[in-house]
Amino acid sequence: MDVDEAHLDAVIIGGGFYGAAIAIYLANRPGLRRIVLLEQEAGLLRRASYHNQARVHNGYHYPRSFTTAYRSRVNLPRFLRDWPYVVKQDFTKLYAIARRNSKVTAKQFERFCAEIGAQIRPAEPKLRDLFEPRLIEAVFLVEEYAFDATRLAAWAEAQLREAGVEVSLCSKATGVSRNPKGGLAVSVHRNGHTSVLKCRYAFNCTYSGINQLGGDFRGTQTTLKHEVTEMALVKVPSALENIGITVMDGPFFSIMPFPARELHTLSHVRYTPHFNWKDEAGINPYDELSTYARASRVERMVRDVGRYLPPILNARHVESLFEVKTVLLKNEADDGRPILFEKHVDLPGFYSVLGGKIDNIYDVLEKLETEPFDNSAG
Repeated sequence: MDVDEAHLDAVIIGGGFYGAAIAIYLANRPGLRRIVLLEQEAGLLRRASYHNQARVHNGYHYPRSFTTAYRSRVNLPRFLRDWPYVVKQDFTKLYAIARRNSKVTAKQFERFCAEIGAQIRPAEPKLRDLFEPRLIEAVFLVEEYAFDATRLAAWAEAQLREAGVEVSLCSKATGVSRNPKGGLAVSVHRNGHTSVLKCRYAFNCTYSGINQLGGDFRGTQTTLKHEVTEMALVKVPSALENIGITVMDGPFFSIMPFPARELHTLSHVRYTPHFNWKDEAGINPYDELSTYARASRVERMVRDVGRYLPPILNARHVESLFEVKTVLLKNEADDGRPILFEKHVDLPGFYSVLGGKIDNIYDVLEKLETEPFDNSAG
């Protein structure tokens, strides 16, 4: 099929987890058969889907945003059911509450977990002994997991192939416009050549690049904030090998298994974000990342974390993953992570989608279920 001339049912812009999952979903809707997925990298799930903490949330992380917490709690068992082969469950996960500067106390945290129905129990003495008791009020054993992004990418490739979705790698969408003959026209740059894909529906799943498309697209109504972040990959000492730890709730840290590399991620609320800016026209987040010097702050992370968790002082830094993290500006105060799902009325059939966590995919799919897609042939 010559996609330059064909009239497609849908074009998905962005080959991360969200873009792939949406393409697969649409391909299984009646009448939506001719679907193309565009990805500017040389493979799927190479950017934000990989460069993150690889955490499958169960709600514990969001005591200041009940909706985000509850949705994670509801979505976790669904994720385990649908992607059991990408989830790492064979490790101990701990949440600890700091004595000072925490925005929740241990009792408040316990009450919050009861409200969302998340399992929690006091950690045994051997696990509590990992922490500095003068700085940690309580330590809890919880149920939370990690995912392997490389296995998730393999799933996406296989399912897209089975669903008949055409995947075009190294293909950068540059704009979305109204097609004078009806539908949409997506401009694509590939191998020095620009072409136009004509389609009934288009989905903008480009994460931090969500407002970088030109043409008739004027950007999202929701205001966004970008951060250049550093996720440190470390080899932890034996005492922490099969453990994930989050210290709550303020300027603290997380250590999580990173199954794709058999290492752990180390992130710190103060040092992981290197700098941030409000989304605005003319500033491409990925250009900001590509020109950034990427000086690691891992020594400062380890030094501060070591005050609360002394064994981390013996961790070995392997490398750091730098990426742009994009969030909804309105959720800065409560740390919530709702999805962005916008239908652009001035471009009928065009949608912008952005999720804050991997389990948010179910919120997106629920939105799609309510959309009255025209199933007639294009």
